[in-house]
Amino acid sequence: MGYFPGRERAEHSLDPVRLYEAVEHAARNLGREPDLVFLHNPEHSLGDASAHGRDVLAQACAALDDTTSKGLCGAWGVASWDPSPLVGLVDPTTPKPSVLMTRAGLLVGARTLDAAEALAVVWDLDGSRLWGMSPFGGSTGDPVWDRIDPRIFLRGGEGFSRVQAAFRTSYCLPGVGAMAVGTDDPAHLDELLDALAAEPDERTIHEYRTLLRERSTGQPA
Repeated sequence: MGYFPGRERAEHSLDPVRLYEAVEHAARNLGREPDLVFLHNPEHSLGDASAHGRDVLAQACAALDDTTSKGLCGAWGVASWDPSPLVGLVDPTTPKPSVLMTRAGLLVGARTLDAAEALAVVWDLDGSRLWGMSPFGGSTGDPVWDRIDPRIFLRGGEGFSRVQAAFRTSYCLPGVGAMAVGTDDPAHLDELLDALAAEPDERTIHEYRTLLRERSTGQPA
């Protein structure tokens, strides 16, 4: 939820009426209430942290909260590609999502990682309700995965592929309880599921986070 058909291309809106109607429309199309709906990238329609921005976000969240209370969906969440602008707009009075989903993995910058964890704290979401997405930053075929060996972030990682190591490590960057991936190859999903048996090296990951923060000034999120 959040993207709507426009004259020439999709447009983003946090209008609470449009959001509510979109959930109603989704339920009709599915023939049942969705188990979970996401408010996608609310930062696209928000400016700098301000009272107006806080009100706009709160009203959008309240609209989705209302759809849940009225049985139009089982739960609602927030999915944000860049959660940094949201940190100054959320407080304990903002309606609380069931799930917060943000980018995760070795290609995510320090500001995004810190912002995701900060939002989880403000909304009082435990690790099981902070989810990750895009753990490979696009594709496992990207050249970056040939240049680095993510197995250094695992304890005894020799028995795992680089893809598996990158996937398992993404659960710690930030600390998430679930990961959203997309593929049309069942074998790829099997490979990722097998990666969950790997044990992350928390000390190495902590050192990596420290290095990211030290280099984050002036860098992309």
